[in-house]
Amino acid sequence: MLELCSIASGSSGNCICVGNDHTHILIDAGISGKRIESGLNEFDLTSRDIQGILITHEHVDHIAGLGVLARKYNIPLYTTQGTKNAILHTKSVGNIDEELFQVITPGKTFSVGDLVIKSIPISHDAADPVAYRVKSYESSVAVITDLGVYDQSLIDELQQLDALLLEANHDVKMLQMGSYPYPLKQRILGARGHLSNESSGQLLCQLLHDNFKGVMLGHLSKENNYPELAYEAVRMEITMGDNPYKAEDFLVRVAKRDTVSERIIV
Repeated sequence: MLELCSIASGSSGNCICVGNDHTHILIDAGISGKRIESGLNEFDLTSRDIQGILITHEHVDHIAGLGVLARKYNIPLYTTQGTKNAILHTKSVGNIDEELFQVITPGKTFSVGDLVIKSIPISHDAADPVAYRVKSYESSVAVITDLGVYDQSLIDELQQLDALLLEANHDVKMLQMGSYPYPLKQRILGARGHLSNESSGQLLCQLLHDNFKGVMLGHLSKENNYPELAYEAVRMEITMGDNPYKAEDFLVRVAKRDTVSERIIV
């Protein structure tokens, strides 16, 4: 059994818990330590039950609570070398003992407890960003956000998942018509930006298989998306896409921005 639990997922803060009966990890810690602890409590866990924090990249919505958790609980921090360097130069997280960092190599596999994890290089405007695929016995899930574009290599890495949390950041028309400055719009729409609802659905169509359990759509923009819009756009891509499935064949859920979402168990 493997649980995928979203404590918070959105453009203002991200923290995902993945675990089994013996080992639990956090993927990102982009909200306050207090909110992380409260979220874990809703899953009958505490920060002391966390054996590792895996960081995807150094943007503040992924590391805001990292310093507090590291200092209070001495939890090992798994990052690429580039991300580690960037975190150590981010004043807002405060001082972190460098001994806590466990440097990982993109594309390589490592273990935390009895979870087997693979870091997957992704395209985003950060120092050395990665996504994570987590396996426990015969079950596997992935957390993939902050993705400008995807290619066949990424599609290959994500085959035969049981479930995943996948970015559906923005509606393209909302973004184009919105109040963001033009350079920011171009950054979000660019190859090192974020996945739109439609792109998210198109990527998902490449990953579906008969035993797929479900997807949680995450990292939604507060200004350029609505949960209902992301949900319907991705469902339409599944149903209308070049695949044998329809949206109702799988669980499609939208992760909540500021509160815990119902877990997916595979």
